Amino acid sequence: MNWLYGVALLSLLGCSQQARPTGIRVGLITPGSIADAAWNSGAYAGLQRIHDSLGLAISHVEARTPAEQDEALRTYAAQGYDLVFAHGFEFQGPAERVSAQYPKPVFIVTSGSRAQGNVAPLIFRLEEASYLAGMVAGGLTRSNVLGFVGGIELPPIKAAYEGWVNGARAVNPKIRSREIYLNSFDDAAAGREAALALIRVGADMLHHNADAAALGLFQAAKESPGVYVFGSNADQTPLAPERVVGSAIIDLPRAFVLVAQEVKAGTFKPRVEAFGLASGVVRYDPNPGLDSLVPAALKARVKAAADSIAAGTLLAAPRPASMQASRPAAGLDLDLVSPQRHGGHRERREAVEMSVRFAVVPTVTSVPSVPLW
Repeated sequence: MNWLYGVALLSLLGCSQQARPTGIRVGLITPGSIADAAWNSGAYAGLQRIHDSLGLAISHVEARTPAEQDEALRTYAAQGYDLVFAHGFEFQGPAERVSAQYPKPVFIVTSGSRAQGNVAPLIFRLEEASYLAGMVAGGLTRSNVLGFVGGIELPPIKAAYEGWVNGARAVNPKIRSREIYLNSFDDAAAGREAALALIRVGADMLHHNADAAALGLFQAAKESPGVYVFGSNADQTPLAPERVVGSAIIDLPRAFVLVAQEVKAGTFKPRVEAFGLASGVVRYDPNPGLDSLVPAALKARVKAAADSIAAGTLLAAPRPASMQASRPAAGLDLDLVSPQRHGGHRERREAVEMSVRFAVVPTVTSVPSVPLW
């Protein structure tokens, strides 16, 4: 058990020795550091907004391994928390097991795969925003080589990567793409080395989905003239204002508050909630400081593509079967908002895969309608 996790868990357990506070309480479990300026920090910002806007009591714990994650879920449930956000694809199974024993709390699994009992997923179609980022990158590249750094090759991360490549090839058929997966979401040094490796083989436009490990990617870009970066999961312009062209964003605070409002009102029903460009929760935000780099004609094409994706006439990237969210069991309502790690993470592996490979991604242009999942 890591030291930070142990301290947080002991604090939670200590509550059992005292009278439980009244009012709705909300817990958050993240699989990594909230200082990553991306996936986990966005979730923590959502937790804080729940407190600030709804006045609810909040708690957070970082749990990296499956054992820690299971224990954190059980601790929040045993303490009588009303709402628990389990932040990542890998929490689906553990949340279902814990909820079977504790029917009162609502468990929200970000990038989950199904609604079952009192467990419900929030699904984010980040590939739709990454498609737009790819269009800009494809229009700006001088080398026709794009680079991507992923933490672990999970289905939601792969979908975002494919959206990035499809968007680039929609405006530039000459695009070649190279990708590296680190098998880590925390190793910023590995992220920097991966980015430098991509730059050495010609990549001048970089994208990522690697959480804290991507901090090294931004450093590598700042060290390399003529190289630009597209952020992921949050507006990452502040990390390298002169190198970040734009960011594919998930507005986690907005999504978290929508759920918490229903829980507070007593109206929440477990269901699949999916968010894409049409919802405003997922979006591509350009960096105003580098706006002059992007030609007006390219901006117009990006806007047209965004409108088509939101309308359901353009599919950013197909989703694999493992990401096809299931309908809840009979008796539960299914209320879908606009279609949509990020996925999540899994237990960190020690080995770091640093091989650079050319990617073959099926290009998708337009389809009559977008599948719900």
